[in-house]
Amino acid sequence: MAEIVLALATSHTPQLSVADWRLLQTKDENDPTLDFPALTAAAKTGIGREITPARYRERFQACQDALRVLGDTLREARADVVVTFGDDQHEQFLDDNMPTFAVYHGPDMTIAPRTGPLPEWKQAEQRGWAETAPLYSNHTELAEHLIGWLSDHDFDIARTNRLRGGIGHAFSFLYRRLLPGSTLPMVPVMVNTYYPPNQPTPGRCYALGRCVRQAIESWDSDARVAVMASGGLSHFVVDEDIDRAMLRALADNDADALRALPREKLRSGTSEILNWVALGGFAEPMEMTLLDYVPGYRSPAGTGCGMGFAYWKPHGRTSAYTLKDGGRP
Repeated sequence: MAEIVLALATSHTPQLSVADWRLLQTKDENDPTLDFPALTAAAKTGIGREITPARYRERFQACQDALRVLGDTLREARADVVVTFGDDQHEQFLDDNMPTFAVYHGPDMTIAPRTGPLPEWKQAEQRGWAETAPLYSNHTELAEHLIGWLSDHDFDIARTNRLRGGIGHAFSFLYRRLLPGSTLPMVPVMVNTYYPPNQPTPGRCYALGRCVRQAIESWDSDARVAVMASGGLSHFVVDEDIDRAMLRALADNDADALRALPREKLRSGTSEILNWVALGGFAEPMEMTLLDYVPGYRSPAGTGCGMGFAYWKPHGRTSAYTLKDGGRP
């Protein structure tokens, strides 16, 4: 049977690739979807201490350190394939056909090319990306096993064998930032966290993760499999309460708390927390190592991204890294 060697989770925000967060503050100030004056008036007391250049540098470096450890840990696991829970933001699916869950099972994947002209913050983000290969391999055999298993176990799973313009940003993050230069095959599992009315509940995402684990455990293969969650945490306004509640539930292996996360808070970018909830279901028998949680405030309005980095290893495996601050979120 296949061997599960690692689970991991990471944010994929532009703040991880844009060293000068002042560029993102300017973006937020001019974003027509944000009521910046109202958000500024409602921002938490002491927000000024969070948005100094020194604080930006400190937090950006903390994120780079965590990404490095995650990448090293994934390399050390010697996985043959990584299954990734990520959200699709109108990259593959539009509102004329928006599945709750979908698995890509085509033979290979491209990454959308860099385009221009772009705003300054986007140019800065793209400068932070590693060069990517023309083509990456999907693990079609595992993808089709997942589709069949999920269908046989009460998930009405959608499937697609064709991509529009390359894999979405939740999935390309593996190659652009986490494993530069790697061509590790991937199976994208797309979760509609963003778009009502058919967003999955936290409970359904947790059940999905459990079922994916059972599918991999049943797969007649000698492959070494890693599973990743990509996205989150809270954004475009940082909400430390929901971030810390979710991370605490993962650290405590508290399935009930994960299922009970308030849906009204899981909207817009914060909805990507659902990818972490799915990983929580998958990693239920494993122990979490929280590398860091970084509340990435970037403006006086409290805009930004709560950024998290964690991994889980099967029991009995030792880690070269220690839990940061005792592993408490």
